[in-house]
Amino acid sequence: MSAIARVQTFAFAGIEAVPVEVQVQIAPGLPAFLVVGLPDKAVGESRERVRAALTAIGLSLPPKRVIINLAPADLTKEGSHFDLPIALGVLAAMDVLPRDELADFAALGELALDGTLAPVAGVLPAAIAAGARELGLVCPARQGPEAAWAGQVQVLAPPDLPSLINHFRGTQLLEAPGVPALEPEPWRGGDMAEVRGQESAKRALEIAAAGGHNLLMMGPPGAGKSMLAARMPGLLPDLTPAEALEVSLVHSVAGMLTDGRLLRRPPFREPHHSASVAALVGGGLRARPGEISLAHLGVLFLDEWPEFPRPALEALRQPMETGRTTISRANAHVTYPARFQCVAAMNPCRCGHLGDPARECARAPGCGQDYQMRLSGPLLDRMDLTIEVQPIAATELARAPAGEPTAAVAARVAAARDRCRARGGARCNAEAEWAELQPGVAPDAVALLETAAGRLRLSTRGQVRALRVARSIADLAGAAHVARTHVAEALAFRHRLPGRG
Repeated sequence: MSAIARVQTFAFAGIEAVPVEVQVQIAPGLPAFLVVGLPDKAVGESRERVRAALTAIGLSLPPKRVIINLAPADLTKEGSHFDLPIALGVLAAMDVLPRDELADFAALGELALDGTLAPVAGVLPAAIAAGARELGLVCPARQGPEAAWAGQVQVLAPPDLPSLINHFRGTQLLEAPGVPALEPEPWRGGDMAEVRGQESAKRALEIAAAGGHNLLMMGPPGAGKSMLAARMPGLLPDLTPAEALEVSLVHSVAGMLTDGRLLRRPPFREPHHSASVAALVGGGLRARPGEISLAHLGVLFLDEWPEFPRPALEALRQPMETGRTTISRANAHVTYPARFQCVAAMNPCRCGHLGDPARECARAPGCGQDYQMRLSGPLLDRMDLTIEVQPIAATELARAPAGEPTAAVAARVAAARDRCRARGGARCNAEAEWAELQPGVAPDAVALLETAAGRLRLSTRGQVRALRVARSIADLAGAAHVARTHVAEALAFRHRLPGRG
């Protein structure tokens, strides 16, 4: 009984699964159950869950010294998914399970007190990592389809501990979980046809969707900014299989995948303006992914933009450029993907009525300047399109015809995205580099951009972003080249906020 039993599992650093070996030794000595190897509180409490689960299935720990070592010992182990590998290691050390068969599998899962297995975070990256190490994976039954997405990996998904024991002992056969169909998901949100008037705003929304550009909408309360933003996801095309896997890895680590299905629609996240830096960019004790990572390859909608804490807003600047966020700790650096499309909405001033002739702000213009100065220049420079959304009069609203349905606009957006991909460069124009943008730009378009850069005092970043928007406008028009009119329209959407000095 003193021989060491070994079971493979994983810890997580961002979306990367780090191999961990659970080593179990049962040796003579005073009865004890010790877990070593830098376990956090959840891992340390696993000894009570394992003990209760074994008792529930009619087994008990021998009255000896049981030592669990989580190797490598200098890596912090976090999460309840260590319950199952610890239990399997103890059962192997007690000669209840064959050690040679366990050596071919990695395991993760949380144990209930009655021996059933509860879902845990990170099954998808763990399955991919297990396949890379030529191992199978044992996970809870409800997450078997999620693990099956890893491909050529043998997956065992038992509902409880007795089923797994019987499988390894040859008295029961666990069926391999099926892979859910990767089918397109129809958009069930609001329709663009419900938006009456607001032609300029709808045009900006279409351009932003076509190129994945950042969009800032400013206007008084009730003008329709949130309504427009809520319809943005319906304009975006479905994620490709590779993109769906990439996005689902982040959501798997966050424990947010349901029914083992990969995400097919681009995510849409809308955090409250009280969100902290850790909530937005990631962090906390376990360095969890933040809202910008959960919005990877999707939309991050920030309503009441200036009301967010200043440090949280400034923390967005680097991820908006690099497409990733790095959470630095004293003992580790965790990186998550964060290539999101930022859609922000704000009032022109604190009371919201700056520039409204019917309800003029009593503190104008100082109220608007103070409010808008909460947003730094470098942050505003990263917004590709800035529009003013004005309320529609009641008489005009009643007579305005219905707009185009979402399906019609989404078809144009999808065609524009296809033209971008056909050039063999970036996924969308918002990610295109300067060298990719320059070919196919008409000389008079280049001249206009250079002239505007001087007069509008555009930064180099601003020039690149304006050309990216112009490229998206050309793609929507089906044009092979960026013309002067495309650049002119892109520059029209890139203006200063009216209340800033």
